[in-house]
Order: sequence, then C-alpha cells, then structure tokens
Amino acid sequence: MQVPLYQAKAEFFRMLGHPVRIRVLELLQGGPVAVRDLLAEIEIEPSSLSQQLAVLRRSGIVVSIREGSTVSYALAGGDVAELLRAARRILTELLAGQNELLAELRQADPPLPVPREAPHPRGGVGVSGLRFPSGTS
Repeated sequence: MQVPLYQAKAEFFRMLGHPVRIRVLELLQGGPVAVRDLLAEIEIEPSSLSQQLAVLRRSGIVVSIREGSTVSYALAGGDVAELLRAARRILTELLAGQNELLAELRQADPPLPVPREAPHPRGGVGVSGLRFPSGTS
C-alpha cells in the first residue's frame, strides 16, 4: 500500500525537526564539510552528531564522501538549500508580523504602573497595598 503524499510530507518534516539536523544542513549549504569541522562548529558529542548524520543520510538528504581517513558530508541536491532559504523567509515574515503586533500593543495600552515599595509594619519593606498577616515577614 502506498503512503499518502501528505503522510510522506509529514514524515519528511519530522525528519527535519531536530536543531542539530537543521544546523548541519545550514553548514552544508556552502559545499562538503568534514565531520571534524561539523563537530567544531556545532559543539556536540561525536556520537550525537553521528546519529543525526545517519538520519539525514538514510533519508537521502545528504551524502557522505570519504577521502582517505576524512569523511565529509554534502547536500544530496540544491532543493534542500532552497527549502532552508524559504524557511528563513517565512520565519522573517512571521517575526516581523509579531514585532508589528507588539508595537501596536505597546502603543494601545499605557504601561502598567510599577508597584512602589512601602515600609513594612515590622520594619521591612513591602509592596504598597499588600498586607502581611501577623507572624510573617
């Protein structure tokens, strides 16, 4: 039985749904990168990076390249780089909209007053308007 397209897409995006995998893909946009350089840039345990690279390799989104004792990884195609650029554009638009909404909220409502400190009946300082039950400080 064939998997519906929407399910295949969901599985694809789930595969992308890890920060280390996204970071690896971002780093690979400029061309092949040696594993040691990925480790230096991402600063995670080698075993964790290896696991994430294996997920990306099994999905076919990256390929490994061995040159002597050095293993490098590269994007399997240019579409992944375009997908990351599209995600950046979408996030930029979403965040810009949130900033505009935040600015509107700040203009519409005056800031709340900051409670002023008042002397506590027992010599300490309390927030004005609050009463302290006896036996507490």
